[in-house]
Amino acid sequence: MEDRQFMERALKLAEKGRGRTSPNPLVGCVIVRDGEIVGEGYHEQAGLPHAEINALKQAGDRAAGATMYVSLEPCNIHGRTPPCTDTIISAGIKKVVVATDDSNPKVAGKGMAVLKKAGIQVECGIFKDRARKLNESYNKYMTTGLPFVTLKVAMSLDGKIATKTGSSRWITGEEAREVVHRMRADSDAVLTGAGTVNADNPSLTARLDEEGIRQPVRVILSGDGSIDENSYVVTSARDLQTILFATEKITLRKKDRLEALGIEVVVIKSDKAYVSLRRVLAELGKRQIVSVMVEAGTALITAFIESGAYDKTVVFVAPKVIGGKDAPTFFAGSGISDIKDASDLKFSDIKKVGKDVMIEAYKK
Repeated sequence: MEDRQFMERALKLAEKGRGRTSPNPLVGCVIVRDGEIVGEGYHEQAGLPHAEINALKQAGDRAAGATMYVSLEPCNIHGRTPPCTDTIISAGIKKVVVATDDSNPKVAGKGMAVLKKAGIQVECGIFKDRARKLNESYNKYMTTGLPFVTLKVAMSLDGKIATKTGSSRWITGEEAREVVHRMRADSDAVLTGAGTVNADNPSLTARLDEEGIRQPVRVILSGDGSIDENSYVVTSARDLQTILFATEKITLRKKDRLEALGIEVVVIKSDKAYVSLRRVLAELGKRQIVSVMVEAGTALITAFIESGAYDKTVVFVAPKVIGGKDAPTFFAGSGISDIKDASDLKFSDIKKVGKDVMIEAYKK
């Protein structure tokens, strides 16, 4: 029972680094000696010491002969920081309990092997599923080189994301909107289409009353580069990193104009006359963008679903009925003929957020 309690603490500590460690994983660590916690820590920010090092520093000499509980396999490689395995061995840790192995091919299993070779007892698997979900974006990125994509939708009880006139502010309540701001802060990038920018003038920023909030990279898709130059994402581009993906349709004059306004313009090959989602995600992966949150209108959300270029949906359902056959839903397209061909997702979490309901579902 004690093992589970200490690992529970390590997982909670790991959460404290959310939104600050990318492209590194979230990791928490607890060091226990004679049933007492003598050191704990978490990975606070990319480039800073890892969780194990912070916990060992707090434990000091009391680490000798102790048991370490860590939410992710300790690293055995030189990155921006030295290998954690070397420090763990030097500190005299007797036993290491790991929640899950590292999905980084350079580390996977090798960190635990180094510890075992040094005579340290190693156990792995306590709360493994929770530990892997904690770093779902990191896990996908490490195994595919592509970011983890979350589709965020706010809709009425009858599935409408706006009225027939396009009015959509606000469908959900204040509590749900605060959760969305947290999701933005936890994401490396927020992606939308130029149509949404022109219609709604979103900020795509995380507005939370906290210090040290990291703003996501704002990613805009626009085939020919058309975008309202008076929109917030354009006027704030010199202060907040903004990337616009366009196709060969963009003119050199338009590209130069947007770049002069502070927007980075990336031209990629089109896919059926549209910006290729596959190429956009590949390019974001090259930039070490590990997680992408999509906040967009029907056309772009539909494109992500139809192409399968997403991993998870988070849908906020408001207790409102909008109605109207011309009022948009979040998914359109040509539709299917037989129910057996419907996209099949797996519910992960359903909970109330203020007056609304938040549904989390993964693509199977």
